[in-house]
Amino acid sequence: MSDHRPLKEYRDKRCFSRSPEPDDKGRRPGSEPIFVIQQHGARTLHYDFRLEVAGVLKSWAVPKGPATDPKEKRLAVPTEDHPLDYADFEGVIPPGEYGAGAVVVWDQGVYRNLTAKKGKPLSMEEGLAHGHVKVWLEGRKLRGGYALNRFKTGKDEAWLLVKVDDELADPTRDPVKTEPQSVLSGRTLEEVAAEG
Repeated sequence: MSDHRPLKEYRDKRCFSRSPEPDDKGRRPGSEPIFVIQQHGARTLHYDFRLEVAGVLKSWAVPKGPATDPKEKRLAVPTEDHPLDYADFEGVIPPGEYGAGAVVVWDQGVYRNLTAKKGKPLSMEEGLAHGHVKVWLEGRKLRGGYALNRFKTGKDEAWLLVKVDDELADPTRDPVKTEPQSVLSGRTLEEVAAEG
C-alpha cells in the first residue's frame, strides 16, 4: 500500500469537482525520473519547476522561469508536492479556485541526479534535506545541468535555480521569451486561456 500523505496539502487546497486538475490516479514511476515545467498564468505569471522524487513531483514556483545562462540566478519558491499525474496537465483552473488561471506544459523530459557532497553521491531526498540538488535535464527546451540551492529556511523558505556552466549553457538563449509554446499541444498560455 503506497503512502499518499505527501499529497495531503495538494488535495486540501483543491476541489476536484470544480477544477480540472488531476487527483492522484496512481501513475507509476517510469524507468527514469521525470521533470516538468509548467507555465502558469495565475495571479502572477510564473513557471512551476517539478522533479519526480519518491513518487511525487517536488515543486518550486519560479517567477522569471528557468534560464540557460549560468550567470542568471532565478528565485524558486517551494510549493506543495504534486501527483505524477500532474506532469501532463494543461487547462484552465477556474476563477475562485486555488491557483486560478491557465496552465501549459512548457517543457518536460527525464533527469539524472548528479547531487553529491564532498564527492559522495547523495539521493535526491538527502540533497533536498541538505538544501542542494544538482540534476541533468533531458528536456525538449532545457538540457544539461541545473542546480537548486536553498538560501532561506523557515516560513519564507526560498531556493535559487541556476544553470550549471557546462557545454549546454548558452547565455545567448532565452527560451522563456522565444519558445512560449507547450511541448505537448503546441499552444501558448494565451490560447489555452482563451479556450478555457
